[in-house]
Amino acid sequence: MTDRTTPGKSRSPYRSAFAALAGTSIEWYDFYAFATAAALVFDDVFFPADMPAALKTIASFATFAVGFLLRPLGGIVFGHIGDRVGRKKTLVITLLMMGIASFAIGLLPTYGQVGALAPILLITLRLVQGIAIGGEWGGAVLIAVENAPKGRATFFGSFAQLGSSVGALLSTGAFSLVNLFGSEAFHSWGWRVPFLASSVLVVIGLVVRTKLEDTPVMDGVHAEQSRKAGESGAARLPVAEVLQKDWKTVLVGVFALATATGGYYVVTSYLLSYGTDELHLSESMLLNGLSLAAFLELVVTPFLALLGDRVGAHRVVVAGLAGVVLLSLPQFMVMGTGSVVLIYLTMLAMRLVMSALYGPIAAILADGFAPHVRYTGISLSYQVCNMIFAGFAPVTAVWLSSLAGGAYWPPAVALMAVSVIGIWCTLRLRTYHRLRVGAGTPPAERVTVPAGA
Repeated sequence: MTDRTTPGKSRSPYRSAFAALAGTSIEWYDFYAFATAAALVFDDVFFPADMPAALKTIASFATFAVGFLLRPLGGIVFGHIGDRVGRKKTLVITLLMMGIASFAIGLLPTYGQVGALAPILLITLRLVQGIAIGGEWGGAVLIAVENAPKGRATFFGSFAQLGSSVGALLSTGAFSLVNLFGSEAFHSWGWRVPFLASSVLVVIGLVVRTKLEDTPVMDGVHAEQSRKAGESGAARLPVAEVLQKDWKTVLVGVFALATATGGYYVVTSYLLSYGTDELHLSESMLLNGLSLAAFLELVVTPFLALLGDRVGAHRVVVAGLAGVVLLSLPQFMVMGTGSVVLIYLTMLAMRLVMSALYGPIAAILADGFAPHVRYTGISLSYQVCNMIFAGFAPVTAVWLSSLAGGAYWPPAVALMAVSVIGIWCTLRLRTYHRLRVGAGTPPAERVTVPAGA
């Protein structure tokens, strides 16, 4: 059905992987900048000064959460465009949307200046971010995975995933730098700088993506569509076909991703809020620790993805989930000691095992769907998961902790439970993949086996 080489077009897997990495890094930078600001300053900047502290914290994280509500919509809309028109064009659109919204956040007036209009504007821009990131992930993953050589889909797919690490590193690093000007400057104007600076990154990302060719798999879909006059080459409504034929894969994928998405925000955004609000630890110390952990994730993710190509991506993900179960309680226990060494060590250990979840999952999900609905299928799984688990993870963690008088153990236990469920669902994804291949899936439709192999 498809050919990995098309005359006149460059099919360099490394160029495609770099383009995926560049774009997702910028998108996640903007997304994590919002998460960091929500944990540190939005409660004071966009809400009344006389509001109870706990309520302001929940309201601040709620603005973070609303962005996840429209991520499935972004996945459906841009998945449809990506499956019908192409991967490249959707990625340019999503990058522009995210960049404009993030820059505008840096210009927003405060509650003291315009009253209730301030949080309304913040929420509106956050919704735009949610739609953009909802369409981003699936296309970036497929640009890398569908151009990967034989037996290397997990490794090349991890480059799109590395964007999360790079974005987290850049955003926490940016906030750490502006925090050096002092707490007063940081809370009055410094927090705006990371959002305004994102415009430079967006321009770089657009230059990279506009020079990118679409994937050979997409070329094959278009060729098949032309040959059969649209009868089966491309789905008329990809989301309808996915929900009709692959709903089990979507559902299991949602829960397999829960720890990699929602759990991530528990051990970053909520951990930051818990450490500063409940334990009164230094903002700079925690931001530096999270930056160090993000750097570790950036380094180890490609190696864990390579391991996935050698021993099986599912095994690497299951091992990572088991690690999260073991580290969930210690991650928060050491916060009470105030020891910088212990806090940093547990941050690094947790990020190491989470790297095993996030890196290989792209190839696992992509292999579960046919090419003409693949963008929609993986986007739906990933973004529904984010809506349910990731968006409300910090708010839920704060709420669970408040029920226990500010204790850390309820969020930690919830993270452990979700990880155990994730182990079972990851194994089910492997079963569904084997059934699909066994049912006669053409090699050209498998992302782990290049056409003609």
